[in-house]
Amino acid sequence: MDKNLQMPKHVAIILDGNGRWAKAKGLPRNYGHVEGAKTVEKICEEAYKMGIQYLTVYAFSTENWNRPQDEVDALMKLLRNYMKNCLKTAEKNRMCVRVIGDLTGLAEDLQVKIAELMEATRNNDGLHFQIAINYGGRDELVRAVKKLAGKVQAGELAAQDITADMINEQIDTAGIPDPDLLIRTCNEQRISNFLLWQLAYTEFYFTPVPWPDFTKEELVKAVEAYNHRDRKYGGLKEE
Repeated sequence: MDKNLQMPKHVAIILDGNGRWAKAKGLPRNYGHVEGAKTVEKICEEAYKMGIQYLTVYAFSTENWNRPQDEVDALMKLLRNYMKNCLKTAEKNRMCVRVIGDLTGLAEDLQVKIAELMEATRNNDGLHFQIAINYGGRDELVRAVKKLAGKVQAGELAAQDITADMINEQIDTAGIPDPDLLIRTCNEQRISNFLLWQLAYTEFYFTPVPWPDFTKEELVKAVEAYNHRDRKYGGLKEE
């Protein structure tokens, strides 16, 4: 890896292709999800070694509940196991874990595991790792708007005084910088309701590689592509 590469501070990843990867190998879709979870652990470690400070992954969307029930059940079981493994990994690597999304829509025992994980790791000074579970960008914005509307209704805030900064304070990623780079695997080229507010000036990188096959080398390729982008944030740079 080129030591002169400028590292994005925050990388977000849409983990796509677990099921298709497994199907191509004649294996059940759930096997792909298990292997995908292992890839998440590897990439967390590699990302931090490379100098990436924040990593956010899309693990389970609000729309994923529409999948076949046996797959949903298997994913929930996998998430429960992952919460345990993630705690061990976080302790070893000083990783600070935050789960974003509407956690009230999850089973109570999973909510408890998530709360324990976040509390146990909140003071860690390693990689800031965000996991989006039961997350949808539109749902996040609706929840944020409702919080601000409640303040207006209570007389704590005037509607005309609402600012973008106030919305930033109410969304799930409050206090976390917006992603510099979004990676989506398995050749899909859409954002699928992920971080709609936060991706306003993010650079996108799409790869045909399915998530279980995503490696440090693939992450480096994405960062190299990011280094060739000219980020103007809506303005013009002097020639």
